[in-house]
Amino acid sequence: MPDSIAVPTGVQPISFDVHAVRGASPGGARDDFETMIAQLAAATTPNVRSVAANPGDWGIDAFAGNLGGAITVWQSKYFMPVTTKKHVDQVKDSLGNVLKAAAKNGHTIASWILCIPSSMDGPMTAWWDTWAKAREKEYNLVIQLWDETALRKKLLSPEGDDVRRGFYETYAQPAPVEQLRLVLDVEDDKAAALGSALFIRQMTEAGHVELDSAKRQFFNADLVAREIAHKDVPAEVAALSSADATLHGLWEMQFNECVAEDTLRTLHPRVWRDVRNEHDKLPKSLRLELVHSWGLVHRLVDNRKAGWVKHWRQIAAEHSDG
Repeated sequence: MPDSIAVPTGVQPISFDVHAVRGASPGGARDDFETMIAQLAAATTPNVRSVAANPGDWGIDAFAGNLGGAITVWQSKYFMPVTTKKHVDQVKDSLGNVLKAAAKNGHTIASWILCIPSSMDGPMTAWWDTWAKAREKEYNLVIQLWDETALRKKLLSPEGDDVRRGFYETYAQPAPVEQLRLVLDVEDDKAAALGSALFIRQMTEAGHVELDSAKRQFFNADLVAREIAHKDVPAEVAALSSADATLHGLWEMQFNECVAEDTLRTLHPRVWRDVRNEHDKLPKSLRLELVHSWGLVHRLVDNRKAGWVKHWRQIAAEHSDG
């Protein structure tokens, strides 16, 4: 049931199991849950206080009002993962103790709120509904139940938001931050070998003179592509294919516009501008720096899918990969 409760977008689902994790023992879990209830009560009701156990706490985990008059009492019970009829005696004793202490110490109970981090099963729910109604009439008080559903609603309210953050978001697993890939330098011998590559030939045909950065872009993108092909993880292969398709589309659109406008000399910078603008939208799983994205365009050229001059297909057809 708890897993199916909707929460606002971006809000970590509330798990009451964290009290057991943080408390590290049954007693610690009870104390931690009790502390949360006191803070939630204080966040949603004015003038809430707690009673220190010295030696007893008068059956009060938190209260609102004046101990010389009528008070509202919050009583927490860390029943997990479900509240059943085996818990009946503890519930009875809790109300009995708070009423006995009130009679002894000169205050009255106007409202008693049982707080549990789980839901009651069917038999327990039937018992509770009958028992609570009878006790309300017998002792002239109001009995409420803050079970897991009511607690989540209050914790997700504006008033309870700070309590939710303090007790539950600290135990949320942060989304892993993917580290971007390193951009490597091209060794001299590899740079020299790239001088005869098709993507360099295409750039030379387009009038480009300085080509070192192009070689570095291609080299780093090619490393990414080879790694993905070697690992052969379907999701990564699909992500690279998606990036290639996006970048190919950018090139094609600009190529067609440049041909129509007779401005092919501006094709390379226009494509580079579009790649820069599109870079952050490429699949995050690829962990690409902008250098890699530009290099993927060079790979498209080297794989005879694009070029930088109008007759690029002829150049590609005549080029030897040797």
